[in-house]
Parts: sequence; structure tokens; C-alpha cells
Amino acid sequence: MKKTRKPNFIIIYCDDLGYGDLGCYGSKHVKTPNLDQLASQGVRFTNWYSNSPICSPSRASLLTGKYPAKTGVNTILRGERDKINGLQESEKTMAAVFREHGYHTALFGKWHLGTAADSRPNAQRFEEFYGFLAGCVDYYSHIFYWGKNVPPVHDLWHNEQEVWNNGRYLTEVITEKTVEYIARHRDEPFFAYVAFNAPHFPMHAPETYMQRYAHLPWDRQVMAAMISAVDDGVGDIVRALKENGLYEDTAIFFSSDNGPSTEARNWLDGTEDPYYGGSAGILRGHKASLFDGGIKEPALLSYPSYIRSGQVCEELGVMMDVLPTFLELAEIGTSAALDMDGTSIVPMITEGKPSPHERVFWEYAGQLAVREGNWKLVLGGKLDFGRKAPEQVHLADLSKDPGERVNLAEQFPEIAGRLEQAVREWYESVKKEVAEADK
Repeated sequence: MKKTRKPNFIIIYCDDLGYGDLGCYGSKHVKTPNLDQLASQGVRFTNWYSNSPICSPSRASLLTGKYPAKTGVNTILRGERDKINGLQESEKTMAAVFREHGYHTALFGKWHLGTAADSRPNAQRFEEFYGFLAGCVDYYSHIFYWGKNVPPVHDLWHNEQEVWNNGRYLTEVITEKTVEYIARHRDEPFFAYVAFNAPHFPMHAPETYMQRYAHLPWDRQVMAAMISAVDDGVGDIVRALKENGLYEDTAIFFSSDNGPSTEARNWLDGTEDPYYGGSAGILRGHKASLFDGGIKEPALLSYPSYIRSGQVCEELGVMMDVLPTFLELAEIGTSAALDMDGTSIVPMITEGKPSPHERVFWEYAGQLAVREGNWKLVLGGKLDFGRKAPEQVHLADLSKDPGERVNLAEQFPEIAGRLEQAVREWYESVKKEVAEADK
């Protein structure tokens, strides 16, 4: 299909959303009609991965097209609870690239890529920022309560100015700011990063959303309500694009940073039959795990004037592919200075080509993982922040065992050995690159 005008770009990113949390991905509890419709009007990916099982590194990869460790936002040689560095000013983000090519750029919602002056959104070339800088806030007071030995701090900003919007549900505020932005820039190309903090803890939802799920127990009710608020927000954003004549020529990518959380702070794990909040479907593992439950995400891509609707793509894609994909859709060349690890998936979704990735690698808190075709190897695996997997080396054939329940390492030692060598060599090369960059 031929593009009719310079496209706009929107990323809608959730926080701790599980692979099984949307209607179009099989949820029996959560109703997501707007996201289901978006899926029907574009591409729904069934093998899309985050580059990390936690928030900040995933977001760094999304915005730079690189493996997380190369961006300064990494946990290499660090424990999972240690402080994560902010995004380095030297890194060129998606916002910076689009600004250089005449686009307006905005971020509404969660940043979590550094609070220092040179790491904040405006320093990273977002012209407009309305949201919060840290990992999470109360949805109504917009205060951060959850740091270790850190006093509560109010965290809501418009660009560099602290603003107060007490009593407003943040998911709805993020939606409203995005809708207003679309109307203001309907005659100019724009890139908007809409980073909802839902359904990350704290577990807050307005009564109107809670009533939709009054038939569910409270833990499932509040999670479903939070996701529905996001779904309504997606509907409002799509409606604004249509009302301003922009929908056909806007590329919308929807996904989440990592899998669902088992953290006690989400208040959902105190029952005899724990519901941790969010669903990874049949996948093994949760947030902080390199099993697929921690890194495999729902992902949708819509661009009606260019990408055929109704597609279900089973090929492998990763968050670091979004930037090169958007650049190709915008007909912007990728300079060598970007040095991206991701690859455009435009041929994959317009011509039916296979995934551009022979292998994809992960590292986090003592875990390593690699996927090659249908083979997935996890070393030192964990199931979440606390529970270790029983096997130090776990090999799965995802075509037969998408839940990674059967360990084939002893049955196929040659494959396990080859993949272990590959991921360890990759890890050493990344550590070396990071060390040289830090000199």
C-alpha cells in the first residue's frame, strides 16, 4: 500500500501487563474492546518480546533500539534490587531522531529513565512532557511512596515544572493530555510516547471501572478495572485521531514493558490461593524472570493506510525493533551513529518475510537467556524476584512447549551446549563494550 502523507507515530506502553491480560490474547476476565479492535485493524504479534523483564531497561531498548546494557540503563554485574542508572545524555532516543526530521515529540506518563537533569525527558528531546519521573506513583495523589529509605515525594511534572493535579486518576489524565496533544498538532507530524503506569501497583481504580467487574473477587476486580481504564484510553486516542483526520496515517504500537508482577506491594498475593495480579497465560514466570512469562508481551501495530489489517504474526520481534521499524515507515534513513541492535520488521509485516533475528539474547540479575528459532535456553532462571527455578540450565522447544515446562537440556545436550556458548559469548562481549564505554 502507498503512504498518502507523512505519518504520525504513537507508542502506547503499559506497565507490568501480562501476555494473557487482553481479550485478543485470550483473557476470560478482562474486557478490552478497543484494543481488540486495534488488533483487528493491524497486526497482532504472538512472539513479541521485551528486551528486559523489568521496567527501565525495557524502556531504554524501546527508545534507543539497543540492548539495555549498552544504553547506561542496565543491571549487568548488579543485583536486581540495586539502583539502575539513568539513560545517558549521549544516547540518541526515538524522540531525538524524530525531532531532527521535523517531528514534534511528546511523552505523557511514566519516564523511569533517570531523574538527573541530563536524563530527563526534555533533555532527551521530548518537546513536551507531562508525567512522572520515578518507577511508580499513587494514582490520585501522584506521590512516590515506595523507595527504600526514601521519604515520600510528589512526582508530577509538566516539562521541568512540578504541577499538582490532586484527586485525578492518572490513567485518565494521561489519556486527556494525549487527546489534547493530537488536536493541537493535527496539521504537523508528531511522535507521542503514551506511557501508562497501569496496571503497576498501587492497585487503584475509579468506582466506575470497578463496577464493570463487580462479579469478580476484589483482587481480580481491581486488576481488570485498571486494564479497562487503559483500554478506554486507547479508544479515546483512536477516536481523537479519527476526528482529526489522522487515523489512517498514524502508526500505533501497543505493548508493555514486562510481565505481571508478584511483588507483595501489589496487595494481591495475601490469599490462600494467590492471584499475583495480571496473567501470563500459559507462560512460565513473572516480572524479573527470563522465562517467557517475564518477557513475552502482547503487542499490536496498526497503520491503516500502509499495513494490511487482520494479521496475526508469529515471527519473532523485540522492543529494540520498534525504532528502526518506525524510521523505515517514516522513510528516515538509519545513520551509523545510532548503532542499533534492533532491525526493522517492515518486510515481516508487509511482505510476510521471516523474522530478521537469528538469535535474541537477554541478561538480568544473574540470569541469561537466548532464543533461536523455536529453541529457548535459560541459564540461572528465576520465576520472579524471589523464587529460583529448579534447573540451572533449561532448554525448551517453544513450538511444542510454549509454557517452558519441559526441560530438554539432557535430551538435546548439543543444542543446549551450543546455545549456552552463544549467550555467554554475547554476554562477555556486552560487558566488554560497557566497560570500554565507561572508561
